[in-house]
Amino acid sequence: MGFFKCLIIIIFQFYYLFYLNIAQTNFTFQSPCVGNETEYSPNDVYDTNLKTVLSSLSRNLDSDGFYNTTIGQGPDKISVIAQCRGDVQLQTCRGCINNASRLILEKCPYKKSAFGIYDMCLLRYSNVSFIGTMSTDPRFTYYYNRNFSDPQLFYNQYLTPLLTRLRTRASSGGKRKFAGDVIEAPDFQKIHALVQCTADLSAQGCYDCLTAVYSSLPGCDCYAKWGNYHLLPSCVVRYEPYSFFNESVLDEAPPPVSPPQPVSLPPPPPGTNDKTARTVIIIVVPTVTAVILIVCIAIILKKRRKRKLVSKIESTSVDDSSIAESLQYDFSAISAATDNFSDANKLGQGGFGPVYKGKLQNGQEVAVKRLSTNSGQGDLEFKNEVLLVARLQHRNLVRLRGFCLDGAERLLVYEYVPNASLDQFLFDPVKRRQLDWERRSKIIGGIAKGILYLHEDSRLRIIHRDLKASNVLLDAEMNPKISDFGMARLFEWDETQGSTNRIVGTYGYMAPEYAMHGQFSVKSDVFSFGVLVLEILSGQRNTSFRNGEFVEDLLSYAWTNWRKGTATNLIDPILRGSTGLARDIMRCIHIALLCVQENIADRPTMAAVVLMLSSLSLTLPLPSGPAYSMHNDSSAENSLIQEYNSRMSRPSQNEASITEPYPR
Repeated sequence: MGFFKCLIIIIFQFYYLFYLNIAQTNFTFQSPCVGNETEYSPNDVYDTNLKTVLSSLSRNLDSDGFYNTTIGQGPDKISVIAQCRGDVQLQTCRGCINNASRLILEKCPYKKSAFGIYDMCLLRYSNVSFIGTMSTDPRFTYYYNRNFSDPQLFYNQYLTPLLTRLRTRASSGGKRKFAGDVIEAPDFQKIHALVQCTADLSAQGCYDCLTAVYSSLPGCDCYAKWGNYHLLPSCVVRYEPYSFFNESVLDEAPPPVSPPQPVSLPPPPPGTNDKTARTVIIIVVPTVTAVILIVCIAIILKKRRKRKLVSKIESTSVDDSSIAESLQYDFSAISAATDNFSDANKLGQGGFGPVYKGKLQNGQEVAVKRLSTNSGQGDLEFKNEVLLVARLQHRNLVRLRGFCLDGAERLLVYEYVPNASLDQFLFDPVKRRQLDWERRSKIIGGIAKGILYLHEDSRLRIIHRDLKASNVLLDAEMNPKISDFGMARLFEWDETQGSTNRIVGTYGYMAPEYAMHGQFSVKSDVFSFGVLVLEILSGQRNTSFRNGEFVEDLLSYAWTNWRKGTATNLIDPILRGSTGLARDIMRCIHIALLCVQENIADRPTMAAVVLMLSSLSLTLPLPSGPAYSMHNDSSAENSLIQEYNSRMSRPSQNEASITEPYPR
């Protein structure tokens, strides 16, 4: 490979990663549909006004990434604010607001008020006027569950001066009302911090909003943690032990108030400039050349490895041409089967694109996934699914019937699963009643066996990376089938982990080492499985668990109640019944908490999980805490956990106690 060809590939790779970062805006923190819960009717005046204003938000953003407006009259009046994080470029900002406008309608259908704070932007609308008014309710607090060695020193000597300085800069720093900084902290850590207020606030309003956050820190569980994220309608405060925003904006210092005074320096000795230039050239040129060569070698090795993996997959086929011919459909046949992709046949919408129900000429029902033309996902995901899913055969994995490539059209044809996805049952107050303990237990076991097949029993080790309730389909007998392998990664058998700069997946299900550092392994899927099990047992979403009047995250609620001995608070009221039933559910909660532990090595493998689920004679180790926590106010009450711990700590007369060895 020539030098210039390698250089072009390097530039292309950097451009590709940059483009994906723009196209795939991370909707990390979602907290919509809070506040006024008044609803409007489809196609009424409020609905028309809302869709009109949301469709125009991104193009009306100013150069600072902000826009606010009010439209309509009387009860159909709508106030809207859209704003991006102060370090985000305008092109990325527009993409975030576009996606936020779509997602907030999906997550908050027919709500007159909604509030969503995403990773790079926020969106808020209401039928109650709020522009220019400082608001601190609702408030969400996420924190990294690890303390500094000396919290008092950290808070008084490092954090307080840093946040005070940022508050002053943000409240008096122009329209963006944004400030960030990086400081050295104890325990050989750096603290990366930013604060921002919505641009509609006055300087005093911004100052007051940030003060409301600061004043609550000493009494918060998040006090002196390594990382905190406080999300309010009018301001955000975030600091982490890792870089999470574009710190180059910190170098954009304002011009000095007065020009510096000239300083007289003695003239340099003759030849000094020439020697300096030669020294710089001697140092810089070899260094740059070496870096380029190293990157070229890495790219070549990576491409060879990919070809090797693809060849290994294709080599399992007896006749690739015959398989391709048998799996490929004509576009006209798929179009006719779905009634030209009519809305009446639309089953749902995913990151890949819409999914339609179809009926082929032979009467077979299928589900057709159609790649969106404006989707940030594309050929890579399409290639993944065609190469992987067509060769995966397991009763708990959805089966790929075929594919279609026709110009810009890319279609995947799957078996039709009549009961749709697990989330449509689990989080629906009416349909959830169909999921009794027997069915939920079967679903948990089936998902575990499906993931175990991907990790250990398929031709290659496969990490799903996007395991969640909406990616688990239910057939006519309510058997689970894992779907959506667009984000999956291939591994050879001697590989156990990998890393990436492109974080994909869904917040709340992502393991901490993957969400923060891009490191993933089979234990990443184990973490996602643990979160999913807690959702199945509670019947509530992991990022919007409702505890009376409080909304908090499911992991911290489960862990807090486990430590207090009140873990039965977590169980879906529909499942609460006999003592024996509660014991079985408590064991599942125990297994789920083992799966979501912060330490990767402490999490069991899926083989161990399947064994724990199927064998009640195994004594389970005690779990340690998960990495994610969210401030909450939960009250403790007595439950069956003491009896459960007592019975699990000693073998019965007819059962031998076995301690499962976990890999470290």
